Amino acid sequence: MITIKEVTTKKGVKQFVKFPFALYKNNKYWVPPIIKDEVDNFDKTKNPVFEHADARLFLAYKNKQIVGRVAAIINWTEIKSQKIKKMRFGWFDFIDDIEVTKALLNEVKKIGKQNNLEFLEGPVGFSNMDKVGILTKGYDHTSTMITWYNYAYYVNHIEKLGYHKSQKFIETYFYFKNVEISKYKRYAKIVKKRYELKALNFTSSKQILPYTEEMFALFNTSYASLPSFVPISDKQIAYFKKKFISFINPEFIKFIVDKNGKLVTFSITMPSFAQALQKANGKLFPTGFIHLLRAKKHSKDVVFFLIGILPEYQKKGVTAIVFDEFFKTYKEKGIVKTISTPELEENKDIQLIWKNFDPIIYKKRSTYKKNIE
Repeated sequence: MITIKEVTTKKGVKQFVKFPFALYKNNKYWVPPIIKDEVDNFDKTKNPVFEHADARLFLAYKNKQIVGRVAAIINWTEIKSQKIKKMRFGWFDFIDDIEVTKALLNEVKKIGKQNNLEFLEGPVGFSNMDKVGILTKGYDHTSTMITWYNYAYYVNHIEKLGYHKSQKFIETYFYFKNVEISKYKRYAKIVKKRYELKALNFTSSKQILPYTEEMFALFNTSYASLPSFVPISDKQIAYFKKKFISFINPEFIKFIVDKNGKLVTFSITMPSFAQALQKANGKLFPTGFIHLLRAKKHSKDVVFFLIGILPEYQKKGVTAIVFDEFFKTYKEKGIVKTISTPELEENKDIQLIWKNFDPIIYKKRSTYKKNIE
């Protein structure tokens, strides 16, 4: 018999966060999060997303053992401002027993019905800054710190329960040695002159901090046209600044500004922390932070995290400046491979950016959707 219990205590939240550590124990492709960060993510006193979102956490039990988890999420900005009556679900993991999967999703559906919402979709987080999607291809590739991993049976379960693919994502990588660097150097010079642009490079996190609010404002603007996008608030910006900036090598952040110093493009890459997080196994202490520091300094793979371009500068070649600056850094650091984060299949603009790098599609993932009857 499957029993579903709502998480209502700090102990329960920790059990919720730690369940995948048992489910994926000895799996060489799963990348564990830092437990404290995950716990804090669900703390209403720490994560400002709860100013306009609600989340309820559930654990599934079978024979008194935890066998699944799910977060039922309502983003009120999405519902009230964008009129999208979506019941979100995320942090969705379960053993290979479809009755467990069904019981967890039924709890989410109940909440959706209670709030007069029209459909369920997931796995997604609170916003576009969170992880997204069930992996549908690429189970034999290591995950990244910003993607969920899952077994192949997840797809079988959710499709048998009547859910269908909604948003489809691809993940790619390319090798730095295959890039024709000289071409980007020429293009960058032309675009800089034509639009009176210049690149900003950084050597310390302290130099970046004054630009972060403008950067996230540009993020909101440049992604506003995507159907799944929910803007992030000023308090969330401060939260993400505190959470992520220290993780990122300042040399791996590139800003492009116009002649008046206005930010027109930003791009963030970060060292791959996958192996370091696997070694840390969810804990920064006593040695986890050492693995992360080593990866930050010595990783030869980078993850392309974010790029934002003002709409009026899109399709005008400003990415040539961005890549010219990145390639200088990558050559200096001995970078071998660049890995993309999940990108919407329908986002052809971002795919045009990569097409000249011979990208290899190595993973696919999707969110799944079902109407609330």
